[in-house]
Amino acid sequence: MSASQIVVIGGGVVGASAAYQLTRDGLPVVLVDANDEGQATAAGAGVIAPGASLRPLPAFYPFAAKAVRAYPELLASLVDDGEAHTGYEVVGKLFVATDDAEHGRLEETLALFNRRREDGMPNLGAMEILTSEAAQQRFPPLARIAAAISIPEAARVDGALLRDALIAAARKRGARIRQCRARPIVEAGRVAGVSIDDERVACDRVVLAGGAWSADLASDLGFTLPVAPQRGQIAHLTIEGVDTSRWPILGGFGDQYVLAFGPNRIVAGATRETGSGFEVRLTAGGVHSVMSEVLRVAPGLATATLREMRIGLRPLAADGLPFLGLAPGIEGAIVATGHGPSGLQLGPYSGALAAVLARDQPVPVDLTPFAVERVTAFAR
Repeated sequence: MSASQIVVIGGGVVGASAAYQLTRDGLPVVLVDANDEGQATAAGAGVIAPGASLRPLPAFYPFAAKAVRAYPELLASLVDDGEAHTGYEVVGKLFVATDDAEHGRLEETLALFNRRREDGMPNLGAMEILTSEAAQQRFPPLARIAAAISIPEAARVDGALLRDALIAAARKRGARIRQCRARPIVEAGRVAGVSIDDERVACDRVVLAGGAWSADLASDLGFTLPVAPQRGQIAHLTIEGVDTSRWPILGGFGDQYVLAFGPNRIVAGATRETGSGFEVRLTAGGVHSVMSEVLRVAPGLATATLREMRIGLRPLAADGLPFLGLAPGIEGAIVATGHGPSGLQLGPYSGALAAVLARDQPVPVDLTPFAVERVTAFAR
């Protein structure tokens, strides 16, 4: 194997995107994934409309705008490579006010979303406030609500399908895919290779995209990365005889959401269990939280079939922002992780930027808010 190849550790959406972009540039790539139970990408479904978020993280929004704008080009590239099935579709979103108190906040929330759209945030469109009846026409199982904001350009994506499309396209372009555990090797302050199942694979660049397991990889390189698993439990339901493919996303002032996919699938969730550790298991409280919330907002789903509950361990950074940039003090190591609940919004773009860094090229965005060096702030 050539020492000039690049190894990507982590086969979630971030690592898969990095591998794909590198292969598009004709570079030799090895993508290594331990296939750990609880990988967040495999469990999740993504709402692609960051402008309709209420997260109190100012640095999130400019980066998210760029990430969302990059989606169409990525999807077109995947289609060219014969990988069209990602579950991505513009279906719109209903930002729901379920009671009078939430209704009282709806006008100011719409004004916030409109300011973001005017500032260039994509995936919003011409928004308006709908009555309960108009909202129910678009999402029939919806409860009688106070009102809802219609966000016509919001999109959704299936995490597992997108990951699989990226990996398949990377493989077609020459990437080598390994299902095993990997550890980076550092010699004289620079990346010298990766240990894969007791085999030393030579490389001079490694992308650390290990998701919730990234802290261990950083430890191997000699620095601390405050990324920890945050468990999410998510329900997958089906409705027989009903075409749900064009139903909008449901969201609101809380963290949970409902997405619809064709031909008749509903995804509802997800819990945000900070401090869960690596326990990949359903809990009574988690299942209750998901099901009670979805049936509160959409009681018409009470007769749907509960097909499965999935569990994902989100890689949550201590301050809520991802880590994206060069590893401190280690030449040839790139970090791309810590996206928390925004992995499917930000992950494909983050992976593409990690690929740019791996090629020693300047990135087209200021990565200062996401620099690994900011970890020193957590120790104070």
